[in-house]
Amino acid sequence: MKNSKIYYSVGALLYCPANNERIVSSLIKEKFGRHFSLALCLEDTIRDDRVKEAEEILVNTINTLFCERARRDFFIPKIFIRVRNHGQILNLFERFGESRSLITGFILPKFSLENADPYIDAVSSIQRYTDKNIYMMPIMENPAIIPLKNRPNLLYLLKEKLDEAEDLVLNIRVGGNDLCHMFGFRRNSNESIHNIRPISNIFADIITVFGMDYVISGPVFEYYSGDNWENGFRQELQEDRLCGFTGKTVIHPNQIEAVNNTYKVSQKDFEDAKSILNWNPACPSLVSGSIARERMNECKTHSNWAIRILLLAETFGIQHN
Repeated sequence: MKNSKIYYSVGALLYCPANNERIVSSLIKEKFGRHFSLALCLEDTIRDDRVKEAEEILVNTINTLFCERARRDFFIPKIFIRVRNHGQILNLFERFGESRSLITGFILPKFSLENADPYIDAVSSIQRYTDKNIYMMPIMENPAIIPLKNRPNLLYLLKEKLDEAEDLVLNIRVGGNDLCHMFGFRRNSNESIHNIRPISNIFADIITVFGMDYVISGPVFEYYSGDNWENGFRQELQEDRLCGFTGKTVIHPNQIEAVNNTYKVSQKDFEDAKSILNWNPACPSLVSGSIARERMNECKTHSNWAIRILLLAETFGIQHN
């Protein structure tokens, strides 16, 4: 499992079309707070005939942020570019010039056996332009992963591809809406995607294949206003966390706070995690009651859980009751 904070730090990833020219002002004014990441999208949110224009706006956005940040102090989130194809990665990175220092990585949509090698090669090739890692976040949403006959083998083949550049894979992401689209599914505002069994089964397989080696982020919840949306969103977040997801793609600032609160660590979990990882080697037993004397802690069995809890606490904080 990942044992570095960077892999857990994406958190709430706010999606924004790359041609949104107001995003610079919003960031300078810290309109969305200081605890989120940002995805500037050139794919599904942009019309096919407006991609070049969106690229120009994107380059201008990054350059403007870079210049403004030199003049004043404001929070700049981790910034990711969701591309349409591997060719955009090197092209955009060169066009960003010195402003490329603001880029954390690239999001790779519709990740598949057909595009895996070109995507991975493109991200690997741009490392020579910078003294920091530029990460990739592939999205498991290609319809090819749906058929039961092929899914396990396909997922393991994709993992083998990513394992060649494992340190550069910041998160694995899942495309809930894309997968629902193939079936004609759409949940209501008070319903969780985890109750749509064909989709949740795909998620379970993705977590089974990737979850021991990578951090996996939760799917989009498309409601951000109206009746019941907050209750539905919080319920899905709780189920995300229970199922093994960390963080979530968000499509509106209203969703950011709920994501951050969900991944805060309880005081009890924090104390137990510290106890497990600082087990007295002279103790004759590797099991004991928890700090609150509510459950059993096992030094061997719960060590990976404890590492993850401390990383989440460092990233999202502790929920004090």
